[in-house]
Amino acid sequence: MKARALVNAFIPLSTLYDRMRELVFALEYVPGTNAVADILTANPETKIRSLSCHVTPDNLWRVDYVTGGQNALDELIETVANAEYYTDCLARRDCEADWETQILDHIDDALVLYSYWTRTPSCTSIPHLALDHFGDGLIFQTTWVGHRYEWRIIAPDNTAYHAFRSAIENEIDDTTGVTFVRVGDADDATTDDGEPSLTPEQDAAVRAAVEHGYYQTPRKIETYELAEELGVPGSTLSYRLRRAEAQLAEAYVTDHFPSTHLSSPDA
Repeated sequence: MKARALVNAFIPLSTLYDRMRELVFALEYVPGTNAVADILTANPETKIRSLSCHVTPDNLWRVDYVTGGQNALDELIETVANAEYYTDCLARRDCEADWETQILDHIDDALVLYSYWTRTPSCTSIPHLALDHFGDGLIFQTTWVGHRYEWRIIAPDNTAYHAFRSAIENEIDDTTGVTFVRVGDADDATTDDGEPSLTPEQDAAVRAAVEHGYYQTPRKIETYELAEELGVPGSTLSYRLRRAEAQLAEAYVTDHFPSTHLSSPDA
């Protein structure tokens, strides 16, 4: 199964759940304390988001979709393969847990990772804390950009979050901060509304391209000229535009029904 096919297979949560509650919060890693966060920070166009995440009292397994440049993807592969502890373990040090990460798919600018982790008595994680406080039937969504690792947990409507928030604050150490973003009805959520989310660099590249006539016919500026205007290498600009265009195109196709009229050859 190809990476993008996995992403496109998911149904918006709002179509599946009527009265659910959500908690959105973000872990913030101090530079130099988390190898994955450091790689993401050094490569701001690289992003990790979950495709699925499941937890039992003793285990956690998840599938993640990673997008970014080839060098960043290669560095992430090497880092997760040789890490001393599992990325989601809040204890992090001396937990002696068993875990493995496998590559399910790898194309030029995307990667699909499968991870399986067996915890020890000294280990814990965000999903395990949620399981302890909320019980079964939870939905987890994560997005990791730079040093900010955002979690969205969907739970039954009668869920109380105060004790869970306290548990997170008690478990994280002084190298990690936590910011609680939102608690509310899942169907009112604005954090995952299906709108395309461009990085600041992608946004700047697209805006500059439009302003300088890059998308006009005939084109008023070439890629290397626009790259010089922005002060970035041509290959970097091409990559940013390609990723932004892909996200915008996918969002358009998702939000619009197919046209019943065929375009003329000159359109």
